[in-house]
Amino acid sequence: QVQLVESGGGLVQPGGSLRLACTASGSIFGVGDMGWYRQAPGKERELVATHSVDGSTHYSDSVKGRFTISRDSAWNTVYLQMNSLKPEDTAVYYCHANLRLTEFESNTNYWGQGTQVTVSS
Repeated sequence: QVQLVESGGGLVQPGGSLRLACTASGSIFGVGDMGWYRQAPGKERELVATHSVDGSTHYSDSVKGRFTISRDSAWNTVYLQMNSLKPEDTAVYYCHANLRLTEFESNTNYWGQGTQVTVSS
């Protein structure tokens, strides 16, 4: 069964750091773009950062300069290093990946189960 497994959420004080990880597991032919989204209570899900297959990255203005997205050498794990965290970063963070399960199929979007990040003193 193909799934995205996330880890690394938790409670941190303002100004602190957390590192999220997400691994695509199962029978997968290829992994395309990966990224992180977040959803705060009462708000819509929003993009945080993406990492494309060509190595390019994109960040939302609200996290630029504080968060860094990266991938491992196997290309199936994506990380989000979050520094200088603010209370407004509090949200459930979701991993996203564009996966191809076989060489005969098109890429399909997959989502992780979400991990809670709470920034509070």
